[in-house]
Amino acid sequence: QVQLVESGGGLVQAGGSLRLSCAASGRTNTDYVMGWFRQAPGKEREFVAGINWSGGRTSYADSVKGRFTISRDNPKNTVYLQMNTLKPEDTAVYYCAARTGNLVLTRGYAYWGQGTQVTVSS
Repeated sequence: QVQLVESGGGLVQAGGSLRLSCAASGRTNTDYVMGWFRQAPGKEREFVAGINWSGGRTSYADSVKGRFTISRDNPKNTVYLQMNTLKPEDTAVYYCAARTGNLVLTRGYAYWGQGTQVTVSS
């Protein structure tokens, strides 16, 4: 069992930056792929970015490529999402998630955080 807690959300103007953090606790001695998802009001939850255990494999949604960067610090059991050049359409609740294995996939995540709100004003 893994517990995930997100932080770093907030209100930012368009063009600004935020860095989200996700701290993992519990059974963290297992290799997990970590992912960030988001859900905007009235929309389905969507994959944003993912990273494998070593950090050597990453994947991004087309909508965030070149603007967002996912990274992880395994000794700290923390994964980050650096978000630059934010747009109003990035407004959503952002969730951290974990899955076992080494493939960075867009589904099949068993563990989820509670989410953190990101609001981008125009």
